[in-house]
Amino acid sequence: MKFLIVNADDFGYGPAINRGIVDCVDRGIVTSAGLMVNTPGTEEAVRLAAERPHLSLGLHANFTNEAQRLVEFDDPDVCRTELRRQFDCFVRLVGRLPTHIDSHQHVHRRRPCAPSFRELAEEHRLPLRDQPPVTFKGGFYGQWEYGVADTSKVSLEALTRILGNELVRGVYELAVHPGYTDTSQHYVYHHEREMELSTLCDPALREFLEARDIRLISYHELGESLAKLSDGR
Repeated sequence: MKFLIVNADDFGYGPAINRGIVDCVDRGIVTSAGLMVNTPGTEEAVRLAAERPHLSLGLHANFTNEAQRLVEFDDPDVCRTELRRQFDCFVRLVGRLPTHIDSHQHVHRRRPCAPSFRELAEEHRLPLRDQPPVTFKGGFYGQWEYGVADTSKVSLEALTRILGNELVRGVYELAVHPGYTDTSQHYVYHHEREMELSTLCDPALREFLEARDIRLISYHELGESLAKLSDGR
């Protein structure tokens, strides 16, 4: 049994990204999203998520925007304070706990930050990216050198290769970054988002998943899916 959560990062970054994410929810295979609480499209993203209750919505903690330093996150105390501030802001905006926790540009992996993320996730018994029981898959990305696009990495062929070769028994999370181009913004990762969107909404992708018995779930179904794995169902 193979269960797949397709999580769209950067929900709330801006209107064009929000629109791309919900299109992938409505027409594609995205089942989950990570909300940024300190960006221009946050309030719109909260509304769009509320209209799609089947979408699991987690906290995508943002300390960096476009490789900036919004806070001095290499200071463990600063990291812990800002993380909890963003967590509380999520609860205030959404009206409930996030379904999971991850971070923009993977700051949760940094040594000064990691303990604060683990502490918060354990306190609320929430899944944290890179931690069991969910296996993280991050190879679907169109920019492996900073600022240099390689859209072959976000093609249908690239994604089916990842899903066909790297998934065995268990629960996986695939991180994706769909969106539409917004000429008013200067995102480093920008035009590649539309290529991701095209791939994630390709009808052939759902057929591929069905043929290989890869079951799409959200974080809402995580407990049930783990129980099925435990029972061998």
